[in-house]
Amino acid sequence: MANIVRLLSDINLRCAATETSIAKVQEQLGLNLPADYVAFLRRTNGGEGFVGQQYVIFWGVDELPSMNCDYEVEMYAPGLLVFGSSGGGEAYGFDTRSSQWPVVSMPFVGMEWEVAEPMGPTFDAFLERLYETRQ
Repeated sequence: MANIVRLLSDINLRCAATETSIAKVQEQLGLNLPADYVAFLRRTNGGEGFVGQQYVIFWGVDELPSMNCDYEVEMYAPGLLVFGSSGGGEAYGFDTRSSQWPVVSMPFVGMEWEVAEPMGPTFDAFLERLYETRQ
């Protein structure tokens, strides 16, 4: 990950996710999470704060199944795997319909693919975009 210390310097980070918890959630989801996102989880199991000027909440790996279920993501946007939010009305997630799993932003209310905004071709690119975006 390109200069993760700089990108995450203003995030209140949790302790790293364990290999066991990452493997368990991948099994629960029936998906292999992207390598750059797994590297992020090995550094921190979520957290919240600012990436650049953008506020973000990253869910812990163990929260992924329940939060996606609670928000009924599969019903409204099949193939989306939400991993966090803007702390407001925007969900951040992976488009698992693509083999590359790009990151998109989508409103929690009115969640549907037609309103998805591309945020980066990878998780690392998503972090870079957040960092470089001015409010």
